Amino acid sequence: MFPSPQIRVPATYLRGGTSKGVFFRLQDLPAAAQQPGPARDALLLRVLGSPDPYGKQIDGMGNASSSTSKAVILSRSTRAGHDVDYLFGQVSIDQPFVDWSGNCGNLSAAVGPCAIHMGLIDAARIPQDGTIPIRIWQANIGKTIVAHVPISNGQVQETGDFELDGVTFAAAEVALEFMDPAEDGDDGGVISTAPGRPKLARAPSRGSEPHAVGSVGALFPTGNVVDTLEVPGVGSFAATLINAGIPTIFLNAQELGYTGTELQRAINGDAAALARFETIRAYGALRMGLIQHVSEAATRQHTPKIAFVAPPASYTASSGKAIDAKDIDLLVRALSMGQLHHAMMGTAAVAIGTAAAIPGTLVNLAAGGGVRSSVRFGHPSGTLRVGAEARQNDAGDWQVTKALMSRSARILMEGWVRVPISSF
Repeated sequence: MFPSPQIRVPATYLRGGTSKGVFFRLQDLPAAAQQPGPARDALLLRVLGSPDPYGKQIDGMGNASSSTSKAVILSRSTRAGHDVDYLFGQVSIDQPFVDWSGNCGNLSAAVGPCAIHMGLIDAARIPQDGTIPIRIWQANIGKTIVAHVPISNGQVQETGDFELDGVTFAAAEVALEFMDPAEDGDDGGVISTAPGRPKLARAPSRGSEPHAVGSVGALFPTGNVVDTLEVPGVGSFAATLINAGIPTIFLNAQELGYTGTELQRAINGDAAALARFETIRAYGALRMGLIQHVSEAATRQHTPKIAFVAPPASYTASSGKAIDAKDIDLLVRALSMGQLHHAMMGTAAVAIGTAAAIPGTLVNLAAGGGVRSSVRFGHPSGTLRVGAEARQNDAGDWQVTKALMSRSARILMEGWVRVPISSF
């Protein structure tokens, strides 16, 4: 057997929000990986160091968590009114697949700065000082994101005094607008929740074989702000099934036996709890119409997310910071790729903000109910504020026009990644 030489692929390693990922320009990828398919997936798996049965990604750029096993491909946008196309891959740590089913909201904050760094934005558009709006086409889910990137002396400003719980050092603020986060391309993101109006889907009758019933892409795939989710062998749970930012299953912490103040060690060290969450997630995905059989959930780890909510309570964050109940509207804990997240996924934050803005959802009720345009929620690393613009028309339909939050981003390393040519 002849040894396989390594090739160099230009790449940039960035932190975006509470995540990190390896960013590529589409044109810099090897020819075989410039198109979707097995070659691209194999390349990204090798770059990140997956699959790794040890779960450490020692031989790659990953850092053994869902927050750090990520890849991004950028290119100049061919879509009218947009600057850059953004494709996100969630790389499995211990299995040989890349999940392309959703977005990463945290890394969305790094897309604008990286696009400027990679020369994908015309230099004439970049101000000497101020901010530049970068219109991003999120190709995984077909949505528009507007990133307001700070500029100082003609360069992206990365340092600053914006603090983000879950990130050790302060940095410059990048404001994000997730446009029409619940729009499915067919009904403009409008669904009926008014009494007496038709529902989008029917739940299976008791005793029938579980099957997909959701309306994929609709704000509430079942047509309800709260459903009873029946999970064979586990139980029945009140659930808000929402498709905003990323498909998300919200549950009540109390029904699961939790308080909502849990940190990672309370969940991630409990194999039985993780297995129960994964079973609930699989049946939730089925109910939302994202899969046709529960077995498909194993190869769709990135979506949907599963989270649990509770009313405000004081707790100590993972950093030792004291969080006072009076400073937050509710508590939220979310799982990503089978583990409790150390902070909050950006896309799940969009789902939180959207659900909080619509009366009657579990998120809204945990926050005290009523109509609200923003919430500050407590997560394992601290707190986060997220807003959403939602309105109800005369027919009783809800429409969400945008969700808003701020993150930060920073280039950590730039140059090349090296991969054996035989790996893809």
